[in-house]
Amino acid sequence: MNASESAIRVLVVDDEPSICRALTIALSRAGFAVRATVTGDDALAVLRAEAVDVLVLDLRIPDLRGDAIFQMATALQPHLRAQTLFVTGDVTEHAEALVAACGAHFIRKPFALADVINAVHALVPPRRHSASA
Repeated sequence: MNASESAIRVLVVDDEPSICRALTIALSRAGFAVRATVTGDDALAVLRAEAVDVLVLDLRIPDLRGDAIFQMATALQPHLRAQTLFVTGDVTEHAEALVAACGAHFIRKPFALADVINAVHALVPPRRHSASA
């Protein structure tokens, strides 16, 4: 197995291209294999076509809300229920309730890239940590 086959696969879903770009660069430099999409439909297409280890998901996506994407993603890949990180700038009680209902971790925007990298590392299943070491 080569390095790209053993890399932890992360799917980033955010409607802001600059955030997708920044997260793709930062996570790639940290050793992850990263795919990024700016729509929920594109994210679901990726999830139907390939396995991912960690999902980094914005709560506010224009075509599908992040919590709806989360529900569909976990139906396709159940392990993502414990391996999803929401990133959101929405600080309303409603947004907090949506993320809490998913039982997922979250980081508020604006965020430090290092915090996202550390959170993604923490979400990687132990067997994948040992496989990538």
